[in-house]
Order: sequence, then C-alpha cells, then structure tokens
Amino acid sequence: MFKYVIRKILYGFLVLFGVITTIFFLFNAKPGNPALMVGGQHATEEIIKNIEKDLGLDLPLYQRYFLYLNDLSPISLDNHNPESHFYLDTAKYGDKHKVISLTSNTDIVVKSPYLRRSYSSRRDVWEIVKEKLPDTALLAFSAVGIATILGIIMGVISAINKGSFYDTSTFIVAVAGMSAPSFFVAYIVSTVGGLAWAEQVDLPAFPFILMFLFILVGVIQKYVYPNKAIDISTKTILEWGFKGLFIGAGVWVVYITGYSIFNFNDIDLFSYSIPLPGTGLNPDGPLVDFDDWTGEEVYFWKNLILPTLTLGIRPLAIVTQLTRSSMLDVMSQDYIRTARAKGLSEYKIITKHALKNALNPVVTAISGWFASLLAGSVFVERVFRWNGLGNELVTALQNDDLPLIMGAVVVVSSFFVVITIAVDIIYGILDPRIRV
Repeated sequence: MFKYVIRKILYGFLVLFGVITTIFFLFNAKPGNPALMVGGQHATEEIIKNIEKDLGLDLPLYQRYFLYLNDLSPISLDNHNPESHFYLDTAKYGDKHKVISLTSNTDIVVKSPYLRRSYSSRRDVWEIVKEKLPDTALLAFSAVGIATILGIIMGVISAINKGSFYDTSTFIVAVAGMSAPSFFVAYIVSTVGGLAWAEQVDLPAFPFILMFLFILVGVIQKYVYPNKAIDISTKTILEWGFKGLFIGAGVWVVYITGYSIFNFNDIDLFSYSIPLPGTGLNPDGPLVDFDDWTGEEVYFWKNLILPTLTLGIRPLAIVTQLTRSSMLDVMSQDYIRTARAKGLSEYKIITKHALKNALNPVVTAISGWFASLLAGSVFVERVFRWNGLGNELVTALQNDDLPLIMGAVVVVSSFFVVITIAVDIIYGILDPRIRV
C-alpha cells in the first residue's frame, strides 16, 4: 500500500510539472513585452530595461523557466548577490521561510511557493488567488451538490423504469445538457431567470392541458376497457402526466420556432398562458457587494442560484447517466436476485444493496468534476459578474498578466491532482485489486 501511495503522489507531481511547463512556454512564446504594460506607453527605454531586469525578462527563456521553478518550489537555491535574479530577497518570500547555508554564497531556502506579483496590479498573486478562490469554491460546491443529489435520484428512477418514456426523455435531456456550451447556457439562464422571469412569467398552457388530457384518457381507458390490464396507481398517473407534459412542451417549442421563423398562423390554443410570480433574481451580480447607503459588505445569497444552476447542468447530466448505467449493471447481479428471493421489498433492495454498490463510478465523476468546475467556471463567472477566480483569470488573459495566469493555473491544477490522488488512494484501500 505504501508503494502504491508513493507512486500516485509521484504521478501527481509529474502531471503538475507538465502543466506548469506547458503553460509557461506557451505564454512566454506569445509576442509582446510585459514591461511595456507595467511601465505604460510613456515609459522611456531606460525605465523599460529596469522593469525587464526586475521581472527577469532580460534573461534567456530557459533561465526564466528555471527561475520560475525556483520561486515555485518549496525548496529553492538562492545566493547573496544583489545583482543576481536568484538573490535571497526576504521581502519576496515573507517572514515564513527557513534558510540553510550551503556555501558562503549559496543558501537552501525552505518556504511557501512564491507565485510572484501581478504585472497589472503589482499585488502578490497568492493574495489575489486567496481572495477570489472562496467564491469560486462555493460556486463549485453548490453546483456539484445539486448535480449529485438530483443526478442520483434521476438516475435511479431512470434505471428502475428502463425503457419507459421517462427513461428515454431523461436520456435526451442528459445529452442536451452534456452538449450545451457553458457560455451559451449561462446567457440563456441569465436572460430567462434574471430578466424575463424576474417579475412575472407567462408559462404556456398547452403542455399542462396535454398533461391533464393524457391522465384523463388513461383513466377513461380503465373504465371503457375493464378487461385491459391498466393499473391506475400513483406511479402510472405520474408517468401519463409526465409524458403529456414532455410532448406538449416539445410541440409548443416547435410551434413557437415556426411562428418566429416561418410566420405560422396564430393558433389560440398555443397562445393561452398561465401567469406565475417572478423569481426576484438578478441577471448578474456577485455574492458580496457593498451597500450603497452604509458602505458595508452585504451577502446576496440569491445571486448564487442562477450561476449554480448553469454550472451544474453538465455534471447533472453525467451523474444521471452514470447512476443509471451503474444501477442497471448492479441490478442484474446474483445477490440482487437472492435478495428478491428472500422477499425483501424493492425499496430495501435499491437503497441498502444496489445503490451503495452502484455509486463507485459516480464518486469518481463527482470528485473529478469538482476540480474541473474550479477551472471551468470562467465563462459562467464572466456572464454572471461573479467575483471569483474564473472572472479574475479572464481579466488576466486580457491583460497578458502571466504571473496571475500561471498562479491561477497552478492552484487549480494542484486541487485537481490532490483530489485525484485522494480518490485513487481511497479506492486502493477499499479494493486491493486496484493496487496491482
């Protein structure tokens, strides 16, 4: 087990090293001089050269790379020469570092990773990341939490009702959720939830009319054809209603599309609507903002709803399909048949036996998605004006702020690697076969 853990940790460091190397050379290969951005358009040539020396831009690319690794590493080699870029600057590393003398001119420094300073704001990159990361982490936790709970429930229901209309429609919705780009969904959710539905929304009445019509036809069939095996139960009525609602919504969307594009004739049945009260949500807004009157920080928790729904759509689709496929595989196992033969209720079989064993791939997907959402929330945060790391990263990309870009990528990659290693280690403990 010890060798397995060490091997996973070494793999994690190799992945992190590859990400850092790729991002560093990719952005340093771009044309342009960051010193011009720091000094401004009116900076003289002498000022530009001094800024280049201060930022290490006067060095060859490979030396700048080793200098960055030296700053980033928790154990670095520094010297006592003030003219050197490897000079031991206590202001750079802060108070929390330990110096071990190696030679008269070289020291080994044990420190926290130094992410350098932002080109545009000249602030410490770690301070910026530490300030923005909590809002992004909260958004990612909320999205993963909703996706996990709803995805498992929908996946279990879909597996139990395999081949039903609900199962087919869930698959269609899941494929659409996995295919939709985040920025596209963000604009739709922001417009519908924060603008069109902010005060009042008129829902089309046709899908609900078709829903009640399907239920009515099913009940009538029971009494018109008494010999026909039609079971009128809560489950059956819900299935009829869901089928009518889903088909009605699809027909209404086709009509609205044709009416808008091809100028279909106006049909009164499709024009009826049901007024509903608005959501009261804003199309955008940060979690923490300042009150205009008092100037104090105020938490606007309702601003979390729309970006959470947007960010959770894709993992919801993934979790739903994984739960469904895993449940179908588990439900065909011998011990499930044995449990049914013992007379256990279907509820106990699903909750105590099947679901527990079907969640292994779901846990893997959830852990990976949480780390991915930390990086994938860039477009969502931008659309909803969320004051998180993703929004800060977009601004850094626009300004060619390499230290801030590198710092954000390093932090997010570290989260991804740590979570992946933790999940692999837990699997290795639960199932020894994985260690082989």
